[in-house]
This record gives sequence, C-alpha cells and structure tokens, in this order.
Amino acid sequence: MSDSSRDTATGAGWDTEERGSYRELMPHRVEKLSWLNPKTLWPARNGVLASWFGDPTGRTRSRWVEQQAAAGAPADGVIRRKEEDHFSFMVIGDTGEGDEPQYAVVPGFLKVSEGTRFTVLASDVIYPVGSTDDYDTKFHRPYQDYQAPIYAIPGNHDWYDDLHGFMRVFCDAPPLAPQPVPRSSVRDRLRSLLWHKPRPADEQRLAAARQLRSSPAQQARQPGPYWAVDAGPVRIIGIDTGLLGTVDAEQGRWLREVSRGPLPKILVTGSPLYVDGEHHPCPIDGGGTVDDIVRDPEHRYAAVIGGDIHNYQRYPVPVGDRTIQYVVSGGGGAFMHATHTIPRVDLAHVTEDDFRCYPLRGDSLAFYSRLYGRRLRMRRLFTLTEAQATAVIAQRLGIPPTRAQNPPVRVTPRVRLIAGLLGAASRPGRAARLRLPVRKAYTQLFSPGSATYSPPFFKSFLRLDVTPQSIRLRCYAATGNRRQELDSPVEDEVTIPLV
Repeated sequence: MSDSSRDTATGAGWDTEERGSYRELMPHRVEKLSWLNPKTLWPARNGVLASWFGDPTGRTRSRWVEQQAAAGAPADGVIRRKEEDHFSFMVIGDTGEGDEPQYAVVPGFLKVSEGTRFTVLASDVIYPVGSTDDYDTKFHRPYQDYQAPIYAIPGNHDWYDDLHGFMRVFCDAPPLAPQPVPRSSVRDRLRSLLWHKPRPADEQRLAAARQLRSSPAQQARQPGPYWAVDAGPVRIIGIDTGLLGTVDAEQGRWLREVSRGPLPKILVTGSPLYVDGEHHPCPIDGGGTVDDIVRDPEHRYAAVIGGDIHNYQRYPVPVGDRTIQYVVSGGGGAFMHATHTIPRVDLAHVTEDDFRCYPLRGDSLAFYSRLYGRRLRMRRLFTLTEAQATAVIAQRLGIPPTRAQNPPVRVTPRVRLIAGLLGAASRPGRAARLRLPVRKAYTQLFSPGSATYSPPFFKSFLRLDVTPQSIRLRCYAATGNRRQELDSPVEDEVTIPLV
C-alpha cells in the first residue's frame, strides 16, 4: 500500500512532478470557474437573497415531492435494493467544478470502487448554479466508466437553479410549473423579482450527455431530493438541507419515520453536523434538530457523512454506550477548504488524539502559503515548505508533528508570522492577531478564483464495506500525481461495529 500523507511528504504528493493520466479524461476545452467573475457571482445570488428575504426552498421542495408522488414515486421515499449481507459502496462530496481537481479524483476512484454496488454524491453535484447544461462535463463524462448506479443529495449550489437540473438528471422529473409572483409582503416581492430562475435545458446536449452513462448497470432513478436506500443489513438515508442548511417540517416528519426500525443507519447530508471543531445540529422547522434524531438510540445510527466543506474530517462522538462517527467528506473535486484553521479539537468528548482530517493541517498551511504568495506576488515572503508548516502547526496547537521531522525544523519569526497571517489555529487563550481572510471571505471568493491546477490537489473520496457485523470506512486521497493515482493512499480508516 502506498504511503499516506501521515507517513511521508512524498505520500502527501509534495515531491513528485509526474502528473497522473486524468487529463486524458477531460474535454479539450475546460472553463476554469472563477468566483471573482461577476458572471459567476450574479447567477449564484439566491443564497444571499434567501438569507435576506426568507428562504423559499421548503415550499419549492414540497412541490417537487408532490409532483414526484403524482408520477408514481414510492410514498415512503425508500429505494429497496436486493444487496447481499456483504456489499460495498462509495461516497464523494462536492464534485462538480469540471476542472483538473475534479478529474484528478476519477482514476483512483474507478480503481478503488471496483466491486462496489453504487455511489452516493454528497452535496453540490454541480457548480456554480446546478444548471442542467453543466451535467455533461461535470457529471456524465467524469463518471462514465463507473458501472453502477449513482444517487445524490443536493447542496446549496444545486438549489441556485431551484433544483431543476438535479431533479431532471437524478429523478427524471419535468420542470415545475411557474408560480405567480407572491403578493403577501414586500420581502416576498423583492425576493421574487431578484431571484435567479432556471433557464430551459438544452435537450440535445442533455441527451448526448446521458449516452455516456446509458448502460443498464448504471441506471438509477431516485424518488426525490431526499430518500432512503435499504441495502442488505443497513439503511442509508440522504437528506436535503437546501440553501441555508436547514430541514423543512415535512422532510423532518419523513426523517423521523424512516429513522425508525431495527436496521443500522447511515445519514448522508449536505450540512455536516460536526465540522471545523464545532457542533451544528441542523435545525428542523417546527422544532428539534437532525442530530436529535441521530442520537436517539432507537434509531440506531452508526455514522453521519456530510458534504459542503471541501476536505475530510472525522469526529468519533460517544453517545451513551455507542460511538457515532461524524464525517465530513467534501473533497471530491471543488476547491479546497483550509484545515489549518481548525482549532485543537476538544468537544463532545472528542479530543485531538481522536480527531482526523485530510489534508493534514500542515499540508493545508503549506498549500495556502503558496497560493497566497502567488496571488499577492510575494512568493519569497509567504511560501512555507511542508516541513516548516508542519512544525509551526505543532507549535501553535501544542501537539506532536503528524509526520516525523528529520532533521527537526526550526520555526523562525517569518514562519510564525505567515502562519498567523494565514489563519493557522492556536491554543485557546492566545490573543487574536491580524490575519488574512482564509477561512471565510477567502475560501468563499478568492480561493476558487485562485485555485491551483497543478498537484498536489488534496482531494478525497470514501469507500464503505458493509457486513452484518460492521462498516469499514476508508478515506482515500487523490493528489493528481501519478504515484497516488496508481495506488491511492488510505488517509483514514475506521471500523464501525453494528452489533
């Protein structure tokens, strides 16, 4: 097995220049997504409008579900697969930017996924606004050689198109009929006036794209934006958290219902419940939270996997006499969210010794130092080696270096300055210092616009092997380098008991 980033810098992809074969899979012309471009920002305005004028996604979601029920979708939203007691499936989150980082995941994914029965895409299938016309190069083409069904849950970017592209591709649903402009309040009228509305799909382009995944083994039709899959000894439940990371009352009632019963369960959500050292239980309209449902011992949840944040994290949270694995898996192709900003973990009885993330904090800091150095044209000042970044992270958090430092690296004042400017987390009690907007404004705006198109990319995906006794969850890395493409490193592994 190949070294991982926890073993060596080579395992992290730092010191090899041979790129993988992924570029052979890409279309000849690839549009590089930039969030600095007003043509990208303006169509993606619905999230801001929802936070200002009220979120209409609950009503729209109900209309989609009602339309699907009228078309014959199962009333309980459950897909029943005749899996054996032993089977495997894949999970990838936040995939669809359609550029080199997304395609760099594909060769390793195809190799690791051999023998799996299906894949789940966890959040943000298509960037920037979930348009039907983008599915050819950002979904059908990259996964055309995966000979099994793919199910998906939408993320906020898929909702920027009012879910029309998502519902067309994954549910074979016709467009919703237009609704009259609401007259109930000034806020509703303003929102309706400014709201980005989906444009008609290019039917010829969609038909050609569907031919790329047209074999009988690849076909899947899910009942709606939220669903459950009964597969062998487990039930996998996917929920739709819309634009603002909440669940409407109707979906909340459904979630409580499908969570009952003796089968162990895995929840897949577009909004992770534990992320960046914080707990986000996900409110349900009308009362309660998603995490209340997960923690109920009668519901038998073994794991929760969330997308939206573009890296990998795992929190093994003790709940009564069991441990629920809360996982972030959003490293499937979109630009990388920093991990070096995650503080020393100490919440819900999960300590730093229990916590896992990919990329490692030191690799994240080294990655962002190069990116900022290039963006600001100050490479000599900003760029940190992976060894320097690893050493300063260990010093700031008071933890041992994840990778052995041989010989030990001296943390100079310059290294400390750059780490502080780039938002590297520090131990509690330290005074806040000037820092650049790495975690919030930068990763939301400037990071996609400055995305790197040369390895290492620090992407990831999951394979889950299920038996009646346990679930084996492994996180695999995709760096874009040939070495890791031929033998994808395992960055994290945990076996979750079901008995």
